[in-house]
Amino acid sequence: MENVNVLIVEDTPEESDALIKVLEENNYNVVDVATTFKSALDIFYNKAIDIVVLDIFLNGNPDGIAFAETISITPNASKPFVFLTSSTDRKIFERAKLTQPFSYLMKPFNALEILYALEMAVEKFYAQPDVFLGEEEDTIISSEYLFIKKGKSLKKVLITDIIYIEVEEKYCNIITEKEKFVILISLTKISKLLDATLFSKTHRNFIVNTEKIIEIIPADNLILLSGNHQATLSDTYKDILKNVRTLK
Repeated sequence: MENVNVLIVEDTPEESDALIKVLEENNYNVVDVATTFKSALDIFYNKAIDIVVLDIFLNGNPDGIAFAETISITPNASKPFVFLTSSTDRKIFERAKLTQPFSYLMKPFNALEILYALEMAVEKFYAQPDVFLGEEEDTIISSEYLFIKKGKSLKKVLITDIIYIEVEEKYCNIITEKEKFVILISLTKISKLLDATLFSKTHRNFIVNTEKIIEIIPADNLILLSGNHQATLSDTYKDILKNVRTLK
């Protein structure tokens, strides 16, 4: 369980400090601040980054654009990025646009604009077709994470950290070791989006992470899961006994 990891690329301390304050107040995790093209690449390739807030000019040169161009063409390394700049030069804008940023914001930045831009960038980049709207939370499902909106921030939940999912009417309760999330989506729909080699349906109201199974008790229609959790095993889904990979 962790918050969304943000890399700030900005060479003006006052600007980066203001960004850090806004992001951390809204539960984003600022991994680092880079002030040069080289340090930005070093951090990007060596730390877990989900999204980048990127100044176009670093030390007077449009190295922010060069950084965006580099990460955009690197196989399997691309991440969403948001430009933040004081430049009004049309030629610079046209070059920046070619890198396909998820947003282009002008300085001085507005805190709400930054938060909205980050949220939209994550939605568009990680799971464009799979955004689910709930009364209190938005949920984005990608191959490795759930991004669940809580308040003004996004919580990043590793798919592998999920212990089980239980349906209650139109909602699904997603249970992890440390936290419970509620999203508006049917169990049938979410089951189609999850890795079938890792998650198995055990009851019309339950999907379990088979790696979290401690014990299966067929006589009691019961599955014991890590963290002292339990799930129901119905006769319809007892084929899980043949397919489950981990019985601890």
